[in-house]
Amino acid sequence: MLSAVAMLAVAGHTASGAATAGPSAPVPRFAAGAAHGLSTLGATGWKVLSSATAGQGGQQISTPGFDTAGWLPVTPDDAGAPGTEITALLQNGKCPNVFFADNMKTCFGTQKKIGPETVPQFMVPWWYRTDFTPGLQAGQTASLVVNGIVGQADVWVNGKEVATQATVTGAYTRFTFDVTSLMVTGTNSVALEVYPNDPSKMLTLDDVDWNQIPPDNNTGIHFPVQFDVASALGIGNAHVVQSTSADLSSSALTVKADVTNNSAASQTGSVTATVTPPGGTGTPIVVQQPVTVAAHATQTVSFTPGQNPGLTIAHPQIWWPYQLGAQPLYTLDTVLAQGGVATGSTHETFGIRTVTSALVGKSAGAPNGVRSFSVNGRPVVIRGGGFAEDLFLRYSSSGIARQIALMKNLGINLVRIEGHFFPDDFYQQMDAAGMMVDSGFQCCDAWENDSPGAADLAVRKLSSLTIAQHERNHPSVMSFSWSDNAPGAAEEAGTIDAFAQADFAVPLIASAEYNSSPKLGASGEKEGPYDYVPPNYWYDTSHFDKSDSTLTNAGGSWGFDSEQSAGNTVPTQDSISRFMSASDQAALWQNPGFNQYHANYEAGHGGYKFGTLFVFDQALTSRYGTWSDLNGYVEEAQVQNYENTRAQFEAFMDHSTNAAAPSTGTVYWQVNKGWPTLLWDLYNYDGDQAGSFFGAKKANGTLHALYALDNNTVTLDNLGGTTQNGLTVESKVYDTAGTLLDDQQATGLTLNSQQVRNAVLTPKVPAATTPPAAAKTYFVELLLRQGNAVVDRNVYWQSTQQDVVNWASTLGNPQASMTQYANLQALKSLPQSAVGAVASTRSLPGPDGADTVSTVTITNTSKTPTVGFFLRADVRRGNPDGTEQPGDNQVSSGLWDDNDVTLWPGESQTLNVSYRAADLHGATPVISLSGWNAAKIDVPAPGGSSTAPATPVDPTASATSSSTIEVGWTEPAGADPAVSYKVYEGGAVVATSTTTSATVSGLAAGSTHAFTVTALDAAGHESPPSAPVTATTPGGGTVSVTITKTADTGSTYADTATITNNSGSAVNGWNLQFDLVGRMTVTSATGATVTSNAHHWTLTSIASDAAIPVGASITVQFGGGYTKGKPYQPPVNVTFTGQSALGGATSASTPSRTRFHPV
Repeated sequence: MLSAVAMLAVAGHTASGAATAGPSAPVPRFAAGAAHGLSTLGATGWKVLSSATAGQGGQQISTPGFDTAGWLPVTPDDAGAPGTEITALLQNGKCPNVFFADNMKTCFGTQKKIGPETVPQFMVPWWYRTDFTPGLQAGQTASLVVNGIVGQADVWVNGKEVATQATVTGAYTRFTFDVTSLMVTGTNSVALEVYPNDPSKMLTLDDVDWNQIPPDNNTGIHFPVQFDVASALGIGNAHVVQSTSADLSSSALTVKADVTNNSAASQTGSVTATVTPPGGTGTPIVVQQPVTVAAHATQTVSFTPGQNPGLTIAHPQIWWPYQLGAQPLYTLDTVLAQGGVATGSTHETFGIRTVTSALVGKSAGAPNGVRSFSVNGRPVVIRGGGFAEDLFLRYSSSGIARQIALMKNLGINLVRIEGHFFPDDFYQQMDAAGMMVDSGFQCCDAWENDSPGAADLAVRKLSSLTIAQHERNHPSVMSFSWSDNAPGAAEEAGTIDAFAQADFAVPLIASAEYNSSPKLGASGEKEGPYDYVPPNYWYDTSHFDKSDSTLTNAGGSWGFDSEQSAGNTVPTQDSISRFMSASDQAALWQNPGFNQYHANYEAGHGGYKFGTLFVFDQALTSRYGTWSDLNGYVEEAQVQNYENTRAQFEAFMDHSTNAAAPSTGTVYWQVNKGWPTLLWDLYNYDGDQAGSFFGAKKANGTLHALYALDNNTVTLDNLGGTTQNGLTVESKVYDTAGTLLDDQQATGLTLNSQQVRNAVLTPKVPAATTPPAAAKTYFVELLLRQGNAVVDRNVYWQSTQQDVVNWASTLGNPQASMTQYANLQALKSLPQSAVGAVASTRSLPGPDGADTVSTVTITNTSKTPTVGFFLRADVRRGNPDGTEQPGDNQVSSGLWDDNDVTLWPGESQTLNVSYRAADLHGATPVISLSGWNAAKIDVPAPGGSSTAPATPVDPTASATSSSTIEVGWTEPAGADPAVSYKVYEGGAVVATSTTTSATVSGLAAGSTHAFTVTALDAAGHESPPSAPVTATTPGGGTVSVTITKTADTGSTYADTATITNNSGSAVNGWNLQFDLVGRMTVTSATGATVTSNAHHWTLTSIASDAAIPVGASITVQFGGGYTKGKPYQPPVNVTFTGQSALGGATSASTPSRTRFHPV
């Protein structure tokens, strides 16, 4: 048997000698026709068969020329992996439509719990076999690379056993075997005998309680098996370690690569590393140095910025999450050469960004504080979703692209991957999309073994190293954590060491619950709930189980909740018909206690049993009333899902400004599923966007007005990357008869990037009532305008008898026990509304390959004051006369800019949906429209006259200050003049203009932005976007504030604030704001006047101290008194003249009351 070299075992020393640098340094080339580097085996196919059928042993099966007649041919997935045992059966016609009803159980049987395999046909090993031609040349070596196994495997090459299952174990390990001596001329063969997965004992994967358990336990090969050809010297493990200045003005890059000597003699060569700016523009940085490696040794070559000054990049292009800026990616290429001829190479992309994390806002519930994150120095409220891969682990690159489009349309900024790690393509797509990834280990199986032995710890450490090497160069990966349980000392030390060895530098969190570990300390995170809770539950900030230090199911909007939701999602009727049988559909609306196969495998309800919709249905009946058919049930469920997902995300934005235990993030459990589901998702496997989707989408709008359910006030937030000016917000309160009860406005508002502004309005709503007095239902409509355009419409339906949680019975449980459900049953008595619509279709590029946009304008035409409640539009395959084609006619690839809208008489709203014209299957687009109290109508959406105007050309962009960029363009020669233009950054409109230029303002100093421009004609038709143009604002610094205590008598104090202007722009007039605990006051200040509002204090500059030149500092002294016998407490939530004061100990780990970008 050959010896295995696990990637953990790479040994050697580091070389960082002097190097030559410059764009003219020659990059060696490979000899013509020479094989080199990694390739994927079985790219054209594998053969798979159960060992119960195969009969022969590994020696015969792995011999070239072995007869595989009768074996299952398998095409690898988009990552090059042959996949699971069930995948092999599905590819060969077994169980068509496997996800419909309980076909999977009928075809393959049932695995009833997480643990060892119990389905007979999968309880034996299965063989995976493929052929390859190595094409080795003299002096070259060959290695077989096995990138993890779901289960365990014996590995055979050309009739020889290379390794046994004792070695090849772990889903995320990587083993490299030297097979040079086994290679033959011509066809060679590799065979793996894969043993059944047991996630309760093996460090592999499973789906916990997320869905039905795959009957084969996902046993198989879910990453590619690779073949590596190297010369005497080989190169690998190339990556970049970055150190970026706090003001983003420079980034020092260290390039590392491992050089391995595969020969029995010392070898000398040279390594050339090339760093290419994003988009291939600009001058590449080329560095080169010699290397000498001892026989059979590995040496790390390092290019440091100290020895290679060119590796310190001035004004680097910074990677941002998609709502905050652009996603530029640099390229690293390395070439290893001997005698001027290349012998090996690597290619990677990376982004320059910095993620930091801190514990902030200590409180009684969170005595260590709560977890918060900042990207490039800017605090970010996480709005994420738990991400699941395909149930059978089939990787689809186009499928990931589709889901990214859905998630960005949804407005979330992060996905959490728990124990399911992905091929590089996944991370590359997340990098390009600006979607953050919270990565980490899995719960509830062998990964949470409290007392791992030495062999287990070795596999854990190797898995950690392999995962770290996969994820380290990807700017989208912003943190890594354990799941429910914190690691023990040995496991923690092994993972920390492996991450350090891989140079994987992201915040490492001890647990997704409120736990701590020996080295990492307190996690600052919590989990739950998982089943139904009412919308106002999310606004709770005071209830937690004092006997549970993990804070599990303390799910209100305080702190960072790593996984939580209100449980079941009911899809639309279109989606239900695709995966549920007639009997399952009947049970859905008639039998709440029925164990739905497409929920999960847990029968019953209550506690941690999620196989029925009982708790959800109980709330639905109590709140909205009974239903008489499936359509009625589905309609009510859409409304309940919408209001709940909206409340979850809105509550966490609303409370992000709290001083104690601010809400810093919520991760919806889950955003998707690997199969059609009724449990925990925001969009379904078929891309279905039900009420849960559009409620969450509404909450996560870039520019948004929300109604806070805890105090009946209006909050505004700007989740985009630029300042938004000229805003007006209006709140209207209506009763169910359409009577306007209250109408308020706030005008002349400005929201800076990431700013959350609370209590802008307080609508006057009907007084609460108590049974047996009748409940009254009313509506609150919020209209956020910019100029004359409505940019956000948000409608709430409320009851004078609200939901009341029985906290004594709820604490510690994954669902709420209720003292009273909100009574919204008056909605059933709404009179029918009259709704009209007009629609058109035009060609227009969009996300995920969309090439068509249909536009529908919906108007409430009722002659009486009747609301049109919860109006939904769908694009369907139709006929020229405006009727729908029979059967499943929904164009499910559509991405809407809004949906499930509510309108009063005379109000209109225009909705746009982008999709692929090919998905019409040659049919005419028709928009269907229906609502809670509006009969369904079909509206033809013709094309024809809706030709888009010509695309602007020759775009330019130049910074005009540290916070503004001027964008210009021209109209194509001969084109009809456009009436207006839009400037986009990513998918967000950042400026509009009626001329051929526009100014984008509110940008961070030293930040890079990529813009496109579209033209609009008088009919509102929009052109395709222009070519992108990029510009960087100068500066990159901030105004920092450091507050130090200079005196303390036990009842009086004195503080000094040092204000330093590194922003790149002079300051002329300022105010310094902060919060003090209630027992402290400010009574005097030098150089400033003092005002206060409760515990919020403001120091405003006087004329003599108003100016702060660039690079200058001033000091301001202030002081006062506090309660004797109580300790001094420093100021918190420090802000300076519209900018978070990020310098100094008093504010470095405390989020501002309002979040601003630098001036």
